[in-house]
Amino acid sequence: MVYDMVVSRKQVLVQLDDDLVARLDELAERLDVSRSELLRRGAIAVLDADRLSDADSALSDAYRRVPQDPMVVESARRLAAETTPEW
Repeated sequence: MVYDMVVSRKQVLVQLDDDLVARLDELAERLDVSRSELLRRGAIAVLDADRLSDADSALSDAYRRVPQDPMVVESARRLAAETTPEW
């Protein structure tokens, strides 16, 4: 299903050196997207990476506060060894 939706966008000015612009243009052409689309994808990737980094830090902090039970870890290791397919 295709919907005609208007997406609000804001134009921003970003200063890049000639070499970076040339490399971005080469990649955009190879991917068959506009430079703007490529930069949007890059911005989203940076934001996603930051979000994942925050989530990883929160998980690490949680394990530092409440370490995993060594018996649970050993049981999971044994179960994985018993159920791993022989390839």
